Amino acid sequence: MIRLSGLSRLARLGAAVAVLGASTLLSTPGAAQAVANGTTVAEGQYTFSTKLTMTNIPRSDGTVYDSACSGALVAPQWIITAGHCFHDTSGNRVSGAVPYATTATVGRADLAATTGYVIDVTEVRQAGRQDVALAKLATPITDIAPLPVSAVAPKTGTIVRMTGWGATGSVNPAPSPLLQTGQFKINRVSGASVMVVGYAPSTTTSACLWDSGAPYFTENVDGSQTLVSVESDGPACPHSREETTERVDWLADWIRQTTA
Repeated sequence: MIRLSGLSRLARLGAAVAVLGASTLLSTPGAAQAVANGTTVAEGQYTFSTKLTMTNIPRSDGTVYDSACSGALVAPQWIITAGHCFHDTSGNRVSGAVPYATTATVGRADLAATTGYVIDVTEVRQAGRQDVALAKLATPITDIAPLPVSAVAPKTGTIVRMTGWGATGSVNPAPSPLLQTGQFKINRVSGASVMVVGYAPSTTTSACLWDSGAPYFTENVDGSQTLVSVESDGPACPHSREETTERVDWLADWIRQTTA
């Protein structure tokens, strides 16, 4: 499904949309995409949810395009997202200074609102072989609670929630201006991957274009949430098949050390 040395199908599809237009999606398989058949998040909910906006991403032919990913605040100055969101002109994931201008919108559910923050991303750290990255903000956010990272292995059958800023469908797609959410069930755990399927409001609730890096988290009885995995790759949306997400419990020590 994912080639860790290059762009995911989701990211490659996003680039195709930028070049050829939305009609390309009708004949292009695969995607890393917002929540199809989900619901809109109310302002003030899931404030750790993050939209990453990338501009002037260079291609090998010298042209540029714009794109976006989703993510979550996991420390005052750090966003977790998909590793393939930051890459060179050959599609290889990169660490260090951000390879193109990137901003993080945190703490709002409507892009037209004035709540929350819009902060530049200055640096990216890649998580080895897993399709996960940490993006460093220019300034810390101290009044939004970060999403805690699970250190416990995910279990089949667990219900998790995802929030994302991607499209709501593959026909004439565009990033949603409203944060979307849906619930998923962990179908199986395979190595570093947590395979999830749509659960509510529909079995076809699914990640969509520009949802790469979106957080999947448990909702605990005390009202808190815990990050389980992040969006990596999957079929064109909406769909009822498995979505590939990257587990974070294997990365808990690395995340803690990087964000300390």
